[in-house]
Amino acid sequence: MTDEKSDGNAGVPFTAMQPDAHGQAAMLLIESLIHSLVARSVISVTDAVEIVEVAAEVSRDMGEDLGKTDAMVERSIMLLENISKSLRLDLPR
Repeated sequence: MTDEKSDGNAGVPFTAMQPDAHGQAAMLLIESLIHSLVARSVISVTDAVEIVEVAAEVSRDMGEDLGKTDAMVERSIMLLENISKSLRLDLPR
């Protein structure tokens, strides 16, 4: 039996806010892959940032198309934005 109590996040059940092992592993794998491709000069940092920003935009659009922006959509956008920030640290100044 799962605990469906809200934890104060806009009525989202507490169980929905728990990390998903598959999603977490996928995010770590993709972030590592992107950093590796940049390190090997397969893609530029600028290209990598653009790829992540497109993913965030698609996530936003999908949420809008569904007529809602729930906590999971917001969390995925936040994670993608954090990856983008991490990559931007490597942009030439």
